[in-house]
Amino acid sequence: MSLTNDDRSLIARMVRRDELALRALIGRHQVRVYRFVLRLVRDDSVAEDLTNEVFMEAWRHAGSFEGRAEATTWLLSIARNRAVSWLRKRRELGWDEEKAQEIADDNDDPEVTAQKHDKASAIKRCLERLSAEHREIVDLVYYHEMSVGEVAGIVGIPENTVKTRLFYARKKLSELLAAAGIDRGWP
Repeated sequence: MSLTNDDRSLIARMVRRDELALRALIGRHQVRVYRFVLRLVRDDSVAEDLTNEVFMEAWRHAGSFEGRAEATTWLLSIARNRAVSWLRKRRELGWDEEKAQEIADDNDDPEVTAQKHDKASAIKRCLERLSAEHREIVDLVYYHEMSVGEVAGIVGIPENTVKTRLFYARKKLSELLAAAGIDRGWP
């Protein structure tokens, strides 16, 4: 069963008030929802609270999920609405100039941003030089944040094969990056 179909079946079970289905959906999507909310609100504790609210709203309104989009899209839509509402309320409470002055600007300067962009482009070119099997494993593990077990299920190979491919993919990528003159850290 695909991840999308599995999510849909979890939501269908949530309509019938199956708490295990809710727990499974949370386990599968909590990190992604939290990171998304955190990027919007920039406050760990608020992001945690809003993430909890997202899953409570999903629980209460599971019957409204029409299945036209993936469950992740639905959850992130709820998350965005919650975050925007929170930001709007915070803005309505007013602006504290003293507190605003204390907030550090942790954004990169333009030079660092350009260096990161150049490095990201070079990494992408190196990734494209990996074999299709290695590229697929790297994409699923690092860009889709899936576990070795999930990748094995998606690709249809044993977990040990996933681990082996991941090992060799990292080794080859490291060689390609070194040949391109790219170090491992950001400037």
